[in-house]
Amino acid sequence: MLEKKYKKTDAIVSRKIADELILVPIRQQVADLQNFYALEGEVASRLWELLDEDRTKGQLAAQISREFEISQEQAGTDINAFIEKLSVIKAIEEAR
Repeated sequence: MLEKKYKKTDAIVSRKIADELILVPIRQQVADLQNFYALEGEVASRLWELLDEDRTKGQLAAQISREFEISQEQAGTDINAFIEKLSVIKAIEEAR
């Protein structure tokens, strides 16, 4: 079985402000537009960039491991949490 691939949804726009990447929902109810989400740090920002293309968790972990010189196991653990959080706010979805 192939590992799922993930991609950004078109329901979120992002902007870099200082050291944070701000995610703002744009295709929800008006009340939801008052919500925004901040991704702090270099790794979170880089993961968001990498999701410009459909990628598996394994591909993300390998890339982050290389770029930030951490173990692939640690990168995988962090990416699982990152994917879960982004899925909850509907910032990413499974690629088809």
